[in-house]
Amino acid sequence: MQDKSLVTIICLCYNHEKYVIESLLSVIHQDYPFIELIVADDFSIDNSRETIEKWLIDYPEVQFISNETNLGSTKSFNKALKLAKGEFIIDLAADDILLPNCVSLQLKAFKESRFKNLGVVYGNVELITENGKFDSYYFSVDSNRKTIEKRETGDIHLSVLSGGNSICSVSSMVKKSVFDALSGYDENLAYEDLDLWIRASRTYEFDYIDEMLIKKRISTTSLGTHFFIKNDSRSRKINYSTYLIIKKAIRLNKTKIEHKAILKRIHFEMILAYKTSDFKLLFKYILLEIKQRFHIIKER
Repeated sequence: MQDKSLVTIICLCYNHEKYVIESLLSVIHQDYPFIELIVADDFSIDNSRETIEKWLIDYPEVQFISNETNLGSTKSFNKALKLAKGEFIIDLAADDILLPNCVSLQLKAFKESRFKNLGVVYGNVELITENGKFDSYYFSVDSNRKTIEKRETGDIHLSVLSGGNSICSVSSMVKKSVFDALSGYDENLAYEDLDLWIRASRTYEFDYIDEMLIKKRISTTSLGTHFFIKNDSRSRKINYSTYLIIKKAIRLNKTKIEHKAILKRIHFEMILAYKTSDFKLLFKYILLEIKQRFHIIKER
């Protein structure tokens, strides 16, 4: 019997005029039919909105949100999430491309997983250039395109806290009930995924699909490239959000081992702050580490 679970794909666009149609068509051309597509343009200053509106003439069933001001990705996503009717959610950037069997593989993982409290599944990703040429894989693979390093699955909370086993957020499918329980993305942050994974992994299990699910475009404007840029205002804003996420995680910690795990993340972020010359943030992390170590000693 065919699975008829509705999947909502929220496609967020900001100045993706060159790529948005290819991204939207990758949703339309999925080999799984029960998909709700919601497109949100976050007040693009190129011709993205006009490009989307022209495309929508042939796809009137697709919901379109056109922001009248730039709200940012977290607020734009939550705005679309309120309209979502699907049991499962995919957050798709308008410059990325879903492979044709992405949704069906994700749903298969949810159906066949050994984990009883599964909230998130994710897989591997082909990284492509701005021109669509192959660059590399998110997780290194062997000659059969299978992931070399084993991914942690199930209860991955300590791994997420420490940063030792990263998740490829762009390839993830999340149960809507998870988003509902967590009230969506934290709108006070410049980016969303780390905070979501920390909060979700406290309660829900994660599983990994050892397949390519999506093509992720690497560009100079991509958020992922801005974590490491020296003396850059956007980099400072993004990395400060990480600091806020870590402080939130510490407040949620319940055990000594969780407090120790977050220290590993703090150390990594301290090095990053030094390399990007964000000495104000580095000082904040030094104080946070001292406070965290004192907290661990008190618990002995």
